[in-house]
Amino acid sequence: MKEKEKAEIKRLSDQLDALNHKDVQVIQQGNPELIAQHSKEKEKLATEIERLKNVRTEKLSGEAQKLQKLPFSREITKKEQADMGALKKSVRGLVVVHPMTALGREMGLKAVTGYAKKAF
Repeated sequence: MKEKEKAEIKRLSDQLDALNHKDVQVIQQGNPELIAQHSKEKEKLATEIERLKNVRTEKLSGEAQKLQKLPFSREITKKEQADMGALKKSVRGLVVVHPMTALGREMGLKAVTGYAKKAF
């Protein structure tokens, strides 16, 4: 679902970009109806892009809230990061969030952080 939304935002952004490049041609033609239609189309695309971005942000916020409700979290050491498979096997339900992902940026993380129900 995430990739679908991302692809849809990209597709709509590309369409809006194409319309922005057509601006000069449409204005030079001087047809008021064509200019109005062009502007309406651009506005419609911009609002749809904004709506999709908000939906995506809300989903991320929900996920961030779930993780922050987990009773235990801590920074993952470099040594643990090197053997992530063993760490995940030893701690059931461990969720690792990297600060460079969308979720990590939203949560304001500075280091790779693990969230779990039990101390690890």
